[in-house]
Amino acid sequence: MRLGRTKFAIFLLCFSLACTVPQLLARKKDKGKAASSPDDQRRAVHALNRLTFGPRPGDVQQVMAMGVDQWIDLQLHPEKIDDSALDSRLEPLRTLRMSTKEIAEDFPDPQEINQVMNGKRPMPSDPSRRAVFQVQLARFQDRKDRKEEAGKNTAAAVADKNVEGSAMAANTASDGAHTTADNSAMNESMNPGADSNEAAANANAKTPSGNDNAMAAAPRTKLTPQEAEQARHREEQLYADLEIQRLPVLPPDQRFKKVLGMSPAAQLAFADSLRGSKGQEFLEGLSPKQKETLLAMNNPSGVVTSELAQAKLLRAIYSQRQFEEVITDFWINHFNVFVDKGLDRLMLTSYERDVIRPHALGKFEDLLVATAKSPAMLFYLDNWLSVGPNSAQALGLPSRPYGPYGRGYPPRPPRPNPNKRPSGLNENYGRELLELHTLSVNGGYSQRDVTEVAKVFTGWTIEKPAEGGGFKFDPRMHEPGPKFVLGHRIKPKGEGEGLEMLHRLATSPQTAHFISLKLAQRFVSDDPPQALVDRMAKTFLKKKGDIREVLNTLLHSPEFWDDGTYRAKVKTPLEFVASAVRAIGAEVDDALPLTRQLNNMGMPVYGAQPPTGYSMKAETWVSSSALLNRMNFALALTGGKIKGVKVNTAQLAGSSPPPADSTLTLSMLETSLLAGGVSKQTHDSIAAQIAEAGKNGAQQKPDDKAGPRKPDGAAHASDVSMIAGLLLGSPEFQRR
Repeated sequence: MRLGRTKFAIFLLCFSLACTVPQLLARKKDKGKAASSPDDQRRAVHALNRLTFGPRPGDVQQVMAMGVDQWIDLQLHPEKIDDSALDSRLEPLRTLRMSTKEIAEDFPDPQEINQVMNGKRPMPSDPSRRAVFQVQLARFQDRKDRKEEAGKNTAAAVADKNVEGSAMAANTASDGAHTTADNSAMNESMNPGADSNEAAANANAKTPSGNDNAMAAAPRTKLTPQEAEQARHREEQLYADLEIQRLPVLPPDQRFKKVLGMSPAAQLAFADSLRGSKGQEFLEGLSPKQKETLLAMNNPSGVVTSELAQAKLLRAIYSQRQFEEVITDFWINHFNVFVDKGLDRLMLTSYERDVIRPHALGKFEDLLVATAKSPAMLFYLDNWLSVGPNSAQALGLPSRPYGPYGRGYPPRPPRPNPNKRPSGLNENYGRELLELHTLSVNGGYSQRDVTEVAKVFTGWTIEKPAEGGGFKFDPRMHEPGPKFVLGHRIKPKGEGEGLEMLHRLATSPQTAHFISLKLAQRFVSDDPPQALVDRMAKTFLKKKGDIREVLNTLLHSPEFWDDGTYRAKVKTPLEFVASAVRAIGAEVDDALPLTRQLNNMGMPVYGAQPPTGYSMKAETWVSSSALLNRMNFALALTGGKIKGVKVNTAQLAGSSPPPADSTLTLSMLETSLLAGGVSKQTHDSIAAQIAEAGKNGAQQKPDDKAGPRKPDGAAHASDVSMIAGLLLGSPEFQRR
């Protein structure tokens, strides 16, 4: 019965949101209308909704007590805010503090594993690193053996079919022999761990001829080296299964050493066992490094991306420097890098930590240069492979000193080597630099400009990317000669050409307008007032791209505080999930289940494949299926059904036990979760569900196992969870 009521509520609220959001987004500010002056609570709620991932219990009161303007100023200077509590939560995520080189050594990419397998690099001597490589090599060999075995079985099936045709004309004795062979094969398939010699002996023992002398004279089938290896592998898997059942009772350090001492085949079996529910039990008590090592046996780079995704949620939920997290999220989306683009799985940690975060509130040009030189960006947009058509590398010229201004090539270069791979000028970064990072798609550039910019950035590459190397400029890859971009002549000067190009773009009026527009779209509305964007762009140019100053102009503008902007932005899935957890004061012990919820909602962390990143506009996230997913998450969250997230129902209701009157509980939750800003339509729909629940409770039969009857309007803890879930799924909470 409760499930039916919940489904009805989901439908009603989703229909309400689908109807009201477009109307609210379509509302325009009247020209010449003066900005309204909301009261202190409304201003505090608005500031928290826009500059944080949503208010927590007590946040509104704290901001009001401090003063909204003072609170905003403090958030714009995050270095003044103590965030040590967050640091303790991030402490177990060891990869967050590792360099890309260290990550590549501890969590190898398949390319590195192949190099070890092919003898191009040695096996690590460190026991923990060695174990990770051993398991990956054992897994590769296991897959290879299975593939070969499948091929043999297919060939044997074809051969058996041919023999069967011939056997139709043979005598009865031959038929019997074939039958015996088939029975032997069946016994072998049903007992895959049996030794092949033993299987052959059993087959001979069952030969219907009864000729013992013939049996004695028949040679025994010898195992090939590959078959012997497979038999040994099966035995070690059986041993590993037995060991895995005994290991959890050992102290953590002994448990870990026991795994490191296993054979590669046994370690492979152990790694596979960690994928089930037994894995968490086994990892209990281990140090972060030990946990990472064991998890890396299954998916080395997956450990890195998993910890990065967990950190994203933990920062959004718990950081005191909320605006720093919001603006960092904005920039990492603006300069998007796709986590599943090969080696970027290992590079993204440094990209966010060393490139985006330190420059998020600094000068835009510094941020632009940092992203251009980032191995993550160079790899994602393939610029690290871009070679100038007339470069020394493309022409097959021998290595020679490269002049400080890119000169020195012979005026008549020799004919290119016909056996050498043709040059590869890659325009990906040049195009996205102009279209997405700076000028915008309407920035007034041409395809020729894209090509010339691509030539400017030839030679901007990565030093040994698979080993975690950093940026380097390779003059042999760089296109010589001058370039002409947007009507400007860029003189040949090697790496300096790229720096000049970035400076011109960072100080361009088109860039100032585009960046201001995107910031206004994030913090004001999907279609921000042109006057606001113009003032922000003016500040951008006057303050030489100082991002903090541009944001100051935005946050102290009348447009930001206008009534029409209040809860006018639809939350992205990340904003919704983080704000829901923050709103109910939940305790997150494991953030991984929350990252999986984002996958279900269509917004995997760092998972935007195109360079555009994720959209900030409502039209992308408002649909019946998307809203249903959000409502299901909200109900699961408040009902305590999200693993790793604890919800205190008594704290949610404001008392233990909950208030006797469910309508009173509803009013209290409307105040605590939405500062009382709930429409009559939403209030009435939830109140109707409460009344129906009370009616059904009063109609329970005396012999019901549910217990004594619940009076009309009386609240249970489950009702508190349901009411809170419905409010989190309401149209009002979906907007910020």
